[in-house]
Parts: sequence; C-alpha cells; structure tokens
Amino acid sequence: MMKSKMNTWTAIFNIFNCVMLCMSWFVVFSEAFTDGTTNSGDFFYFVTWIGVVLNVIAFYYAKKLNISVTGSVLGIIGSVLSGLSMAFAFPSIVLLIIAVVFQFLQKPAKGAN
Repeated sequence: MMKSKMNTWTAIFNIFNCVMLCMSWFVVFSEAFTDGTTNSGDFFYFVTWIGVVLNVIAFYYAKKLNISVTGSVLGIIGSVLSGLSMAFAFPSIVLLIIAVVFQFLQKPAKGAN
C-alpha cells in the first residue's frame, strides 16, 4: 500500500493548528479586556483556513491512493468550524485530534484491493 506524504504533513499541520487554537483563547480573552483595536485574531483564522486547504488536498491524494478519507474529512470539518467562528475552537480541536490519528494511520479504504 502506498503512503501519502500529504496526509502525514497535513496531520502535522493539524497538530500545529490545535496548538494555535488553544493559544487563540488567550489572545481573544486578552483583547476582550483591553481596547480591542488590534486584529491579532486574524492570524488564527488565517492558520485555520490554511488547514482547510491542506485537508482538501490530502482528501484528494487519499482518494487517489485508495487510503481512507476519514482523517481528511474530519480535518476539513474541524478546520471549517473554527474558520467560521472561534467559538467553535474546542470542537475543532477535538475533531482535529481525531483527524490526526486517522491521517497518520493511513489505512486502506474499504473495498480497496
């Protein structure tokens, strides 16, 4: 069975994304209690949308190599959730952690030879 380097690198980025989402809480709360004129939260949205793109690409390669797409789908959902609103940061972290496990496993898709 072929292994996808894209899945591996996307899983590593998803771990980074989880760390960024955890850090975003502190930034958002500190901005809420200050004047709030900075837009440092935009960085976290940018990182999240990069995750969406990487997970979509990983999905494409997983389909092409007959690897299970579960990790990529969970990564897409988790990244889109936090990309829409940082209020979904906790569910996004949970989904991304599960996605990382599946993306590292890279099991053959059901019905694959």
